[in-house]
Amino acid sequence: QVQLVESGGGLVQAGGSLRLSCAASGRTFSSVAIGWIRQAPGKEREFVAAVSHNGIYTAYGDSVKGRFTIARDNAKNTVYLQMNSLKPEDTAVYYCAGGSGDRNPEHYAYWGQGTQVTVSS
Repeated sequence: QVQLVESGGGLVQAGGSLRLSCAASGRTFSSVAIGWIRQAPGKEREFVAAVSHNGIYTAYGDSVKGRFTIARDNAKNTVYLQMNSLKPEDTAVYYCAGGSGDRNPEHYAYWGQGTQVTVSS
């Protein structure tokens, strides 16, 4: 069992940056891949990024590749999402989730409560 709590969301102008954090509790955190998945109003959930349990492998959605970076610190039980060159279309609720680490949101079993990111034009 893994409990996840996101933080770091907020309002930022286009072109700006934010860093999201996902703090985890539970003994199995270091054995679970973690992903960031977002959902904008009226849209389906969208895969953003994922990192393997040991931090070696990462994957990114096409819309964020080259702008976002995911990393984890298992000693701190935390996963980070550094978001640069933000665009208005990045506006969404961002969730961290524990699971398979692949691009399908359905393959994640543990979810945080989400943090709102709003990018103004």
